[in-house]
Amino acid sequence: MAIKYIPEPFRIKMVETIKMTTEEERKEKIKEAKYNLFNLKGEDVYIDLLTDSGTNAMSSEQWAGIMNGDEAYAGARSYYRLVNTARDIFGYDYIQPVHQGRAAEKVLFPAFLHEGQYAISNMFFDTTRAHVELAGARAIDCVVEEAKDPSRRCKFKGNMDVKHLEEIILEKGPENVGLVVMTVTNNSAGGQPVSLKNIRDTAEVCKKYNIPLNIDAARYAENAFFIKRDEEECRDMTIKEIINKMFSYGDMFTMSAKKDTIVNMGGMIGVKDPVKNEELVIKIKANCISYEGFITYGGLAGRDLEALAIGLEEGLNEDYLRYRIGQVEYLASRLDDAGIVYQAPVGGHGVFVDAKAMFPHIPYYEFPAQVLAIELYKEAGIRTCDIGSYMLGNDPDTGEQLHADFEFTRLAIPRRVYTQAHIDVMADALIAIKERAHEIKRGYKITWEPPILRHFQAHLEPIEE
Repeated sequence: MAIKYIPEPFRIKMVETIKMTTEEERKEKIKEAKYNLFNLKGEDVYIDLLTDSGTNAMSSEQWAGIMNGDEAYAGARSYYRLVNTARDIFGYDYIQPVHQGRAAEKVLFPAFLHEGQYAISNMFFDTTRAHVELAGARAIDCVVEEAKDPSRRCKFKGNMDVKHLEEIILEKGPENVGLVVMTVTNNSAGGQPVSLKNIRDTAEVCKKYNIPLNIDAARYAENAFFIKRDEEECRDMTIKEIINKMFSYGDMFTMSAKKDTIVNMGGMIGVKDPVKNEELVIKIKANCISYEGFITYGGLAGRDLEALAIGLEEGLNEDYLRYRIGQVEYLASRLDDAGIVYQAPVGGHGVFVDAKAMFPHIPYYEFPAQVLAIELYKEAGIRTCDIGSYMLGNDPDTGEQLHADFEFTRLAIPRRVYTQAHIDVMADALIAIKERAHEIKRGYKITWEPPILRHFQAHLEPIEE
């Protein structure tokens, strides 16, 4: 039986009209898009779950901040407000704004990674993996084994496999591991949280071998909520105290602020000890000026800096986070009732449906998660994305199609955007597809792809029987 839906801790002040197309229209539009959900026009989508990145609804305070943003090219008041707020929350003295998360990776990673080196993570997401490879290094995933069984319910399935991490470091040689990346929450593993103990244990291994630890912090507040709820030592701590403790174990962080800071554009880099890491800060500033803009705006307008500073604080509100996680848990409970397998227990920012379980007859190289994503669009105008072999792409050295640990179709829920009725549409569509899943015999093949991050642009077509 579906759990009770948690009421929204806000009221709606403005609405945006969306429309539902017919099934025949959707079939034609996805064909025109070459079966790539990224190629669809936003106006042809009824419920957009492609990503929770930058698709959030800002608050009245943030919109007021937009009007108050200081647009000075250098030293804007809004920059200093952002820096002071971020320092207070994360405890890092150097804060560098950038325009989004991949920009943070582009600016930071070349300082640590080059050809012949490795970066290790509890799991890399697509753009992070790409920036490791663009720097010339190779990315290695090291998530706990529990994460690889979607139906197995246990806490903190996003954790780093610390024992295996040390084995990899010794195998590759500590001098060849340029960076360890701890992703919180673990997006590619299904939005699964990482425990405070696991962050601490990972940091100890990094310190032992003198390897810097970077926190990929896109969903830091959701991760802190899970820690408070499920980790005994943190029950009496505030969300802010937990975040400060989490980040105390890292050396630096990269962040897409388009998630938990509830803005439409923005990102940050943080360095814990800029005096000790003076050379690193100099490199960050140089790369930022070259790629993003002057260091006090980092590719963002002053109004964006202002909204970001406000969102950093709003994202810590426990009532909001309880509703945020509860919305996803409500959808998951409806899928439980229907016997639909997903990465369980559900994570923070969406439901990752196990497309391999829904289409066990479709092999990984025909992309079952992309099949389900396309079927969801045809069924109800819902846009989602593949988090599986299609997204993982080809081996950068051999060019062979990689076989992902998961074949997830991710339903990423934007913050403060959709209501219970929309969530029910999502559940009903998945149930309808499950009932006819046996009728879908084959998947898709790629007819054209770019050399990197192919899923954003690739062309596909259905494989005929």
